Amino acid sequence: MRPELRGVGLADPPSRWASLGFSIRDSAADVGGMRVHLGEPGTGIVSWQLTGIDPTSDIDGLPTQVVASEPVAPLTHENGAVGIDHVVVTTTDFDRTAAALELAGMPVRRTVTTPKGTRMAFRRLGPAILELVEVADAPPGPARFWGLVVVVADLEALAARLDDRLGSIRDAVQPGRRIAPLRDSAGLGQAVAFMTPELR
Repeated sequence: MRPELRGVGLADPPSRWASLGFSIRDSAADVGGMRVHLGEPGTGIVSWQLTGIDPTSDIDGLPTQVVASEPVAPLTHENGAVGIDHVVVTTTDFDRTAAALELAGMPVRRTVTTPKGTRMAFRRLGPAILELVEVADAPPGPARFWGLVVVVADLEALAARLDDRLGSIRDAVQPGRRIAPLRDSAGLGQAVAFMTPELR
């Protein structure tokens, strides 16, 4: 069985995500085969749920739950959300975190270095991509969940709906796609951005 990302646990209250146009069921927003669990103890993204790896509670500091591979019933969201594109993890020790991911059965598949020398690595985990980002100037410590990117069918319509809670739409790194970040005024505990679907 291939490793897959099946969900993330967030400390955000369900009402905060409902105000952004997500449909909530059992304190969770089911988006494109992934379950976003809301109201979890802690701050920001507090855990992730994976299938297809050996049982573990921690991957280089990332709280981890290994779950059964069960289908997630789809929900229709008023904001047009259709999937989670990627989850971002940051690390002060890129090689250490990459090795921990490999030991857990999730070796990174593609690594790039930005013009500023920052290393980034990617691995598809079923419905979403893991993006690992090196943060060299931060104090030493374990890897951390940083944020996630939600795919929406109509980014311009979402911008009109959220008004000043959504930042400016700009070209994404992925060719032909566009992205806009939520501003702090949205009141979420982690970085969240919205993105147009993949080109077909």
